Amino acid sequence: MMHPFKISVIIVTRNAARTLQSCLNSIYRQAYPNVEIVIQDGASTDNTIEILKENSDRIAFWNSEPDTGIYDAMNKAIQKASGDWILFLGADDELLDGFSDMAARLKEPHSIYYGNVIFKGMKCSGFMDPYRMVKTGMSHQSMFYSSSIFRSHRYDLNYKISADSILNMECWSDKSIKWFYEDFIIAKFNHTGISSQMYDQLLKKNMSRLVLRHYGPMIWIRYHIREFKKLYRKN
Repeated sequence: MMHPFKISVIIVTRNAARTLQSCLNSIYRQAYPNVEIVIQDGASTDNTIEILKENSDRIAFWNSEPDTGIYDAMNKAIQKASGDWILFLGADDELLDGFSDMAARLKEPHSIYYGNVIFKGMKCSGFMDPYRMVKTGMSHQSMFYSSSIFRSHRYDLNYKISADSILNMECWSDKSIKWFYEDFIIAKFNHTGISSQMYDQLLKKNMSRLVLRHYGPMIWIRYHIREFKKLYRKN
């Protein structure tokens, strides 16, 4: 491609000095030539800012200011991204060669391309159907969002831990958005983030209604059968 699509890799940080440089190095190693890095920092008090300054010649945009949480920072960063496609990466994650392989496949407008991640040493995520979306969700580290999607979608700040799941539900039921799976391993996903350690109580409260709205009655029935079996085994 003479003029490949620009991909914005968005990283939100808060006291990420221990892992941030390794994360950035994994982006620098990519073969794909047209990547911009956008970082929104939540007023870090460790050495994160020093690392950002040291890498400023290779970062398209970075800013540090207080925020109300991860998804507030991600929404802010979206406004600064100029890429045709957007991928979100945790400061303790690392991109793998599959990122560049997938990037070369991006072509359909107003779409989401997604692949796999390495999680706890194992390949996971992979191809999704509606029920698996409900059962396991998706790792945003494996997902390339067309930037046009964010003209009408944003992270819902009411969900402090699972706003990425809510966004993906909305995108799944948005018939204007096309989804494409490619069998590439995009990133190594670190399991120490907040979404891996806590469960969003608001999501739990609203899950039944959300499943019905975004996936329809058949998936809603399967969801409730699964929840009943979980409760039965627990008791």
